[in-house]
Amino acid sequence: MARERMDYDVVIVGAGPAGLAAAIRLRQLSQQHGHEVSVCIVEKGSEIGAHILSGAVIDPIALNELLPDWRDKDAPIKTPVSEDRFLILSERKALRIPNLLLPPLMNNHGNYIVSLGNVCRWLAQQAEGLGVEIYPGFAAAEILYREDGSVAGVATGDMGVGRDGQPKANHTPGVELHAKYTLFAEGARGSLTKTLFAKFDLRAGVEPQKFGIGLKELWQVDPARHRPGLVLHSQGWPLDNRTGGGSFLYHLEDNQVAVGFVVHLNYENPHLSPFDEFQRFKQHPAIRPTFEGGRRIAYGARAISEGGLQSIPKLVFPGGALIGCAAGFVNLPRIKGSHNAMKTGMLAAEAAFEALRAGADGLEELAAYPAAFRRSSVYADLYKVRNVKPGLKWGMWLGTAHGGLNMWLNDLGLGFLVPWTLKHGKADHDSLRPAAESPKIAYPKPDGAISFDKLSSVFISNTNHEEDQPVHLRLTKPDVAIATNLALYDAPEQRYCPAGVYEIVREADGSNPRLQINAQNCVHCKTCDIKDPTQNIDWVVPEGGGGPNYANM
Repeated sequence: MARERMDYDVVIVGAGPAGLAAAIRLRQLSQQHGHEVSVCIVEKGSEIGAHILSGAVIDPIALNELLPDWRDKDAPIKTPVSEDRFLILSERKALRIPNLLLPPLMNNHGNYIVSLGNVCRWLAQQAEGLGVEIYPGFAAAEILYREDGSVAGVATGDMGVGRDGQPKANHTPGVELHAKYTLFAEGARGSLTKTLFAKFDLRAGVEPQKFGIGLKELWQVDPARHRPGLVLHSQGWPLDNRTGGGSFLYHLEDNQVAVGFVVHLNYENPHLSPFDEFQRFKQHPAIRPTFEGGRRIAYGARAISEGGLQSIPKLVFPGGALIGCAAGFVNLPRIKGSHNAMKTGMLAAEAAFEALRAGADGLEELAAYPAAFRRSSVYADLYKVRNVKPGLKWGMWLGTAHGGLNMWLNDLGLGFLVPWTLKHGKADHDSLRPAAESPKIAYPKPDGAISFDKLSSVFISNTNHEEDQPVHLRLTKPDVAIATNLALYDAPEQRYCPAGVYEIVREADGSNPRLQINAQNCVHCKTCDIKDPTQNIDWVVPEGGGGPNYANM
């Protein structure tokens, strides 16, 4: 069957903060200047916000610029931060760091605790009101190219294809979405973004991107334990000094608390399980009381781009650009990226609009976008913290002290004292030690009240995939899973996956091990694509609409 074709001026892949902000800005400029620009967004989630997962405490700086009257438009941004706390945890104790000792960059005054998924649903309403066409449930599976090699748009994946790759009775071919410019806003480790890196050599001359895995639960807590507006972060236990990461507890409205745990994916011990570290963290005497008598109502996980300024790739290529976390604009120490994602979407939109108004056909690069980025608040935001992440390779405590000093000097206007930019070195998948050289970790059994197992957690993520479809987690060389990953690293995919997707199964006598992939459990976090030590796992989009369906996350 031939694929249907639809033509637009701009196609945007991904309806997160970056993609939606870009679409809104394009239509604002179109109306302001009386120059029609057609805009379309495709989103692989079943609905807008279904795949959005973030803490989240947002800095409204970009939103104030994009939609200055957002407070009058019933935006789901209701809980201003009222108090910041930062704890250092040992196994039984918690030391609170006085706020006066924290760099001002870490101050959340003026920020808001939100469900980023709900914010994106609201932004989508604003975009549609301006004339943007949004198609949730359609996964962009292929990049289209013109004869000269420039990007011509994307094609959505076919629906109704069986596990054997053959069309089923309900087969429907994908749709080709052609555009003069295509903006990729897929988020961290986007499947199409990876192919753009390779085709246009966008990562030449920059440091490898660094990642963390963020795990999050949403709880309904006892009203007596609820402190609306409280933001609490911690470092330390249960992670050791060689493993970076930390936690957050954000008290939203309606007696809800978002609790999350981040593990940096350059960890060394293949026996480590980020999911189980999260569950263990909640049992700390300073943390557990918040959740006693409460009820867990949602769970999810997502990779986070952590490389910062020195890991940002070339942002443009003929026919398109990278925006938001597809490029990696997260400010790691602030644990914030939505404001930068939105702003880069706006900058790319402004560059695309000016090119279109001048009669561009999409064959050239949007050079105005990276130039605007270098002059923007996003660049300044990331420049101040550029040495925080690479310093953590010296260990959590020395690295944290080094990062804090860097941030203080920048806040005091003394950033010229640290003019250098540290390098990250190796990629996250290169950091694992062999299992035989690493201590095993005995995780406690979940109690079902505060700590839980993976499968019950996946259940409340509302994850669903059509079972009779091609597996979207592809092994480049199937034999490597046993010959290398199991033999050398004790199959770490069993532990770094937060959804129980990967499982080593054997015969009754323990022989003939093989890797079983439970793709229907996948919450689209992309950790396997990032952390697999042999880079043998390739995450591609499943049938559109598959995956988690996060509510209020």
